[in-house]
Amino acid sequence: MIGKLKGIIDSKGEDWVLVDVGGVCYDVHCSARTLSHLPGDGEPVTLAIETHVRETEIRLFGFETEHQREWFRKLQSVQGVGAKVALAILGTLTTTDLANAIALQDKSIVSRAPGVGPKVAARIVAELKDKVPMPAVIDGRSLGGAADISVPAGGRSKAADAVSALTNLGYQGSDASVAVAAAFREVGEEGSVQDLIRLGLKELAR
Repeated sequence: MIGKLKGIIDSKGEDWVLVDVGGVCYDVHCSARTLSHLPGDGEPVTLAIETHVRETEIRLFGFETEHQREWFRKLQSVQGVGAKVALAILGTLTTTDLANAIALQDKSIVSRAPGVGPKVAARIVAELKDKVPMPAVIDGRSLGGAADISVPAGGRSKAADAVSALTNLGYQGSDASVAVAAAFREVGEEGSVQDLIRLGLKELAR
């Protein structure tokens, strides 16, 4: 399976990009948001790849980050959400917007995506409530001079709960994620959800 591609952009279309890797061009399907962020033809690019193997074809889906790819997988675990709909959602909403919608159980935000009706949107916010992927790196931003704040897999459930609690208090999802990442760095995997919320609030108050 292909998990990542590093190459040169050959050309782009409405929902695809051709990535030249050592003379071999890979046809990669991407969301509108991902395509809009890609560099121009002839420029280097790195994409996280989700590979779908079917009886008659192999399809590659590309993402700017591993976090986006994880969202793509989670979305497809919901009945009625296939690859096309998942890409449409990620092309319409940022992962922060999507996480906020799920935390707030707001199906109207999710239904903004093409092909997502009220019933599917309701299933998404209900079924993914406790499965929101936490980014391994919070937006690539640095905190206190340290870049790439990591949240190990063992602590992501608690971190997700803390982010959800902070967004429910009215904080922006991106700000809450950064604050919880800083809190997690301080208390480690032994810290409780309450610890992460308390320290996250202190971080947000700075």
